[in-house]
Amino acid sequence: MANPTDPKYLDKRTAERYLRSGTLDEKAYQRHIESLPDVSEKSVPVETVMHDELEDEEDDFEDEDEDEGEEDTEDTE
Repeated sequence: MANPTDPKYLDKRTAERYLRSGTLDEKAYQRHIESLPDVSEKSVPVETVMHDELEDEEDDFEDEDEDEGEEDTEDTE
């Protein structure tokens, strides 16, 4: 067997690959996972904005700027 790998230095995907190849001991990895503290109460919601939505908002701002510019020129005439 290869040198054992310390599970605390691995992320989930790497650990799965090492488990399949036999580089990581499954029992040691399981002990490590079970020893991790539960920090779920520290989580916060994440808001994701899609790129298309950002472009739509930028277009709206540009339209508002153009409208305001037209009003300014009308007032000066």
